[in-house]
Amino acid sequence: MTEPAHPQSEPAPGASNAPATDRTAELTEMLAYVSGCWDEERRLLARQLHDSLGSSMTALTMHLALLSQHIPAENKSMRDRSAQMKTLLANIIETNRKMQLELWNDKLEFLGLKAALAELVPEFGAEHGLTARASLPDEDGSYSRNQGVVLLRCAEEGLRNVAAHARATEVDVVLDDDGEQLMLTVRDNGAGLPEGARVMEANSSHGLRLLRERARFLGGTLELSAADGGGALLRMTLPKAAPAA
Repeated sequence: MTEPAHPQSEPAPGASNAPATDRTAELTEMLAYVSGCWDEERRLLARQLHDSLGSSMTALTMHLALLSQHIPAENKSMRDRSAQMKTLLANIIETNRKMQLELWNDKLEFLGLKAALAELVPEFGAEHGLTARASLPDEDGSYSRNQGVVLLRCAEEGLRNVAAHARATEVDVVLDDDGEQLMLTVRDNGAGLPEGARVMEANSSHGLRLLRERARFLGGTLELSAADGGGALLRMTLPKAAPAA
């Protein structure tokens, strides 16, 4: 006698999505860890450039100034050569400073996010020949080191995209803190998103994808959308009480 067939048990609601959800969470955590290690390496390298190369350049500047004082006034060729060396040394010092800043903005560490953005935004505008404004809170709020780093990275990535793609003449970087969440917005008046698009997943570049995962790890979001009146808007929102700080 044939036994009656047993009805197949149906998966619990959401069970089929559980492995994918767990995998996504694991990847997000791994990316956050790797990004944190990368930031720490950049910080240490910038510190080495400052402590080693920076101090050496300062010493060379002082030695060259002392030597220049002993060049006779009538020796024009030597004085011209000394002036050329001073100019070259000044250029090396400025290049070293820019390299340090691109690796790690030490104002974030010592003075806070507000000071870092107050320096970053106008320097970007001057370098790229456009109007760049920073709207910042009166005081730095309370946030974790990770939150400060990720928000600054969002500003840097947003400004890089403006310079590379937007064809903008104006850009605004706005930092808001309402006590419950932090919001960093980069808005430009450039070419905007592809025709017909109002909102895009922040996956149009590796930089934005990485930022999205870092924001997700901290319980936040990253959105790229069309700005009212034209241009594009990149916005990162993080809760003040982040699940991982």
